[in-house]
Amino acid sequence: MWCLNYVLNLVSILSAAVVGASLIVCIGLIICFIRRRTISRSRSRVNRQFCEAKGITIPIYAYKDIEKATNGFSDKQRLGTGAYGTVYSGKLHNGEWVAIKRIKDRSNGENKIDQVMNEIKLLSSVSHPNLVRLLGCSVDRDEQILVYEFMPNGTLSQHLQKERGNGLPWPVRLTIAMETAQAIAYLHSVMNPPIYHRDVKSSNILLDYSFKTKVADFGLSRLGIMESSHISTAPQGTPGYLDPEYHQNFHLSDKSDVYSFGVVLIEIITGFKALDFSRRHSEVNLASLAVDRIKKGCLDEIIDPFLEPNKDQWTISSINKVAELAFRCLAFHSEMRPSMSEVAGELEQIMEVREKMNIRIESEEGSNSSSSYVNMIDEEEVKDDESDKKGLFDSMDSTKDERVCDSSSLSSSGILGSSSRK
Repeated sequence: MWCLNYVLNLVSILSAAVVGASLIVCIGLIICFIRRRTISRSRSRVNRQFCEAKGITIPIYAYKDIEKATNGFSDKQRLGTGAYGTVYSGKLHNGEWVAIKRIKDRSNGENKIDQVMNEIKLLSSVSHPNLVRLLGCSVDRDEQILVYEFMPNGTLSQHLQKERGNGLPWPVRLTIAMETAQAIAYLHSVMNPPIYHRDVKSSNILLDYSFKTKVADFGLSRLGIMESSHISTAPQGTPGYLDPEYHQNFHLSDKSDVYSFGVVLIEIITGFKALDFSRRHSEVNLASLAVDRIKKGCLDEIIDPFLEPNKDQWTISSINKVAELAFRCLAFHSEMRPSMSEVAGELEQIMEVREKMNIRIESEEGSNSSSSYVNMIDEEEVKDDESDKKGLFDSMDSTKDERVCDSSSLSSSGILGSSSRK
């Protein structure tokens, strides 16, 4: 009898254990099913959004291909991290190097998807040589990833801070400023409706193999409203570049980008950071520092010494002109600022002056070479045509004098005061 009871108890315990284990397994299967269904629905919704978005024809990469291209998102291939994601260099299966932006995971998945969709829509609709090209995207495994053309020379910020290279000469900086202005002017004036970038800064200005400019990061960009001069939206952007009027009254307009670009112009002139807490309290904000120095006619105190502003007349004159332009871009009231088209036009004019001066210099060098060649001709031939040659040389000397006068006529503007470094 005792043995029978023992066997029955053992069977009961084993049965209970089996039932318990079966229940746990069933619960686990149900949880897995629900999770898969949720993920599937999420992916379906994302894919549906991509399908419904008009004008999007970029390739969609599998997550495993992106992971392989970046060596598992290796830190060695990390190019930089911003407020909205991390960018890696990657090599696709076809051997092409690309920049891969992995959108930062946020608690609100809807906002993250909206941001990605916003950037894809905007970049798919624009075509300008100085705007970065979007090559593809990936939406696998609840990841939002964008694939851009690779910019091997990094960002303007890195070069101004000498994190890459030994510094950029003034003509290169001025060319970068002009190309950036042309790209933003295209967004404002050519696109319909206009596009407001909202995050113009030196770290969003990329440089390719030949230091050609590419404006990047459209995650915060917004479409303007043609019937209104501004749209109301909560201020977003990078401290130090944010339009103070936009921050105060929430009115976003094309002039908000103009203000941010004014800060970039000052960075280009000074090599300073937009915000630097190692500076004196009153000089932490670069825009405020620059406006103060320009008002006092003390621009020379903040010009980057690397530029050697006094090495020739064009350099100091053009630096002063760019500083004047930046001063107008940094006006507190947006209606006092120039449009980006006007900004681009003024920068183009400054570059044209340099190109004309280079042509003159080359012409003078060519004339000097001709003189040397003539002097090598047999003396008898020179004597036979002495009067003609004399007239030629007199003409050349007269032209040279005129060029010297034209060159010396360039001077810095009076409102900035003297910009010579002592």
